[in-house]
Amino acid sequence: MTRVVVTGAAGFIGSNIIKGLNARGITDVIAVDDLKQGDKFLNLSKVQIADYVDADTFYDEFATGHYGQVEAVFHEGACSDTMEMDGKYMMANNYTLSCQLFQACQKRGARLLYASSAATYGGSDTFREDPAFEAPLNVYGYSKLLFDQRMRRDCGENFHRTKAGKTHQVVGFRYFNVYGPHEQHKGRMASVAYHQYHQFLKEGKVKLFGEYGGYAPGAQMRDFVFIDDVVAVNLWFFDHPAQSGIFNLGSGHAQPFNDVASSVVNTMRALRGEAALDLPAIAAQGLVEYIPFPDALRGKYQCYTQADLSALRATGCDHTFANVQTGVAQYVKWLAQQA
Repeated sequence: MTRVVVTGAAGFIGSNIIKGLNARGITDVIAVDDLKQGDKFLNLSKVQIADYVDADTFYDEFATGHYGQVEAVFHEGACSDTMEMDGKYMMANNYTLSCQLFQACQKRGARLLYASSAATYGGSDTFREDPAFEAPLNVYGYSKLLFDQRMRRDCGENFHRTKAGKTHQVVGFRYFNVYGPHEQHKGRMASVAYHQYHQFLKEGKVKLFGEYGGYAPGAQMRDFVFIDDVVAVNLWFFDHPAQSGIFNLGSGHAQPFNDVASSVVNTMRALRGEAALDLPAIAAQGLVEYIPFPDALRGKYQCYTQADLSALRATGCDHTFANVQTGVAQYVKWLAQQA
């Protein structure tokens, strides 16, 4: 039986990866997390696992071979709060611990598929997996970039296993703006779609940032990627152990936040039997509110992201990604079913 480990297992991406593994009949899953935030158990209650291990004890035990033969580790555990300014805490969680895990995986013969981030690009206007375009705006982005750099150094620049002994798959995924089910525990770091769904329920309108960075209200653009697509690409690499490297994981298409707002509003209207509206009509009816851009984010905010998927496609991964209209509509319907 295939045994895998998922760190950050009770989190957003981790729990969805377990769901994807379960759909393939893989249930020998060691779930690793820190449940100080107790309500995260809800994400684990919906999946099948073989064991739960606290993050404080797992890493040292794994390094000693305590868990037997592990095929792969999906490393989603991290401090993902981009507003966290405690650099010591961030580096310990996102860099030092990841280095320890990498070394243990190599020693134990386990493959490592880990979460990097589009935050590694910072204010760049080119989103290609190349050091020339990597300029993080916060310590979170830097913690992810430093581990990517470490993997490049330890595994060879293109991860072509040019260094003796580094023979096991290592894949880093630079996640763009992921949204979808099981992110309810993330608070302010949950997706725009999640927050707007609840805003619309409570206030009858959604909120977006106003004009900033040379962009009109709500016109800042991000590469929004649906969680099911993120899981599919993770599992594609799980199926292709010869493929290693750092890869963007976004849809490949930037869309304005206004598209998210329109999709949330119109899906909610459809659930009520009301007709769809275009953005001018949504604005005219006060169904979207543009709020002043927060001072705390000035100079630390990506106004535009779009994943360059050239490297991903070159591996042979031809997965088709959902656009905002499709993914957000599916997500809002799921949220409505949970109510």
